[in-house]
Amino acid sequence: MVFYFLLERSVNARFMRIRTFEPFWLVKNGLLHSYPSLQKNIETEIVVLGGGITGALVSHAVLDAGYRVVMIDKRDIGQGSTSATTSMLQYEIDEPLIDLTKKIGEKAAVKCYKAGIQAVKDIGNLVIKLNLDCGFEFKKSLFVAHSEKASVWLEEEFEMRNKHRMGVSWLSKEEVWELYGIKCFGAILSKTAASVDAYQLAHGLINNSFGRGMEVFDQTEIAKTEFFEDGVELQTTEGFSVKCRKVIYCTGFESTEMLKEKVADLFYTYASVSEQEIACVSKLANVLVWDTDNPYLYMRTTDDGRLLIGGEDSSTNFPFFQQQIKEWKHKKLMHKLDAIIPDNGFIEDFSWGGTFGSTKDGLPYIGESPEYKNALFVLGFGGNGITFSVQAMEIIVSMLKGKKHPLENFYRFGR
Repeated sequence: MVFYFLLERSVNARFMRIRTFEPFWLVKNGLLHSYPSLQKNIETEIVVLGGGITGALVSHAVLDAGYRVVMIDKRDIGQGSTSATTSMLQYEIDEPLIDLTKKIGEKAAVKCYKAGIQAVKDIGNLVIKLNLDCGFEFKKSLFVAHSEKASVWLEEEFEMRNKHRMGVSWLSKEEVWELYGIKCFGAILSKTAASVDAYQLAHGLINNSFGRGMEVFDQTEIAKTEFFEDGVELQTTEGFSVKCRKVIYCTGFESTEMLKEKVADLFYTYASVSEQEIACVSKLANVLVWDTDNPYLYMRTTDDGRLLIGGEDSSTNFPFFQQQIKEWKHKKLMHKLDAIIPDNGFIEDFSWGGTFGSTKDGLPYIGESPEYKNALFVLGFGGNGITFSVQAMEIIVSMLKGKKHPLENFYRFGR
């Protein structure tokens, strides 16, 4: 389950910050690759706006499909929300399968869940194929009941997933304690999950595409966009023109400022990363953990032996007290961690906070919006941004070729 973090997200995008000043992945990796700003007028077939993990995945697929692609980002590559994502790759949608079934039907809900399973496998295969150094590891996922009451519906969720052969098993509270040292009231163990350094992955993918002919321009801000029947023209703040057939928006929450349709509610969330090799890391090294509480707690280990925990979501934020709130939320996260993993040895090394989006059904918005001609959007809200973006690779290419994709109806605008 992956969260994209934005900082100081206000109603007006001018006051938006994407992350805090100390995102773990950016400090850990530094600036891996740099590209020039756009200093000329250009024409191409496809423009991908956004040089984060979503733009990296989508542009890779579009380039593979034979299109001429230009990527543009107003920041340096990967330095938006991608540098602060938790990168927990889980097939589970924020909406439990039993609840999603009530909203879109059992057959459709199962299809969306199984698409997530395939997406985790696909991204692993892509990393192996391109030999990308990004800390990718296949893991299991543990969905734990935080209370006796929660265990009742969680067992129902297990039965539904097990019915459709999603590779799950039920663990008693005793088994969870024995295997993982976690106090709970039972859990679903899923065999398909993974973790990754999304910042490294985005840089690796984009650099690979750059080497195969994709043009990349960072530090290039778009001031104006005109949509025509036969294409799109973008004007940069420095007065240069980019003409294309289609523009694909992979700019995350910033895209919502363009849309009249309300596609997501926004919440503030927090995360912390420990020092290396703390006491509880060994038992958690091969599993991603999240619980049934509201807001839920989630955790994973990193490839360099740290524990990342997050949660404490809130619908409000006060930018002027950001540091104080972050410290207070960290203490609450530590209190929750201590309650379920006693003697965990957690010592904070990094922490940050920011906004993530939640849709009414937990599903992304991928495809055309009726508000704009020749524009496609990839908005992977919720805890599955990266896995939704992997699914978008096929969906967007199908749309560019005028073909129908089995998932596009579930992820459409105006639903």
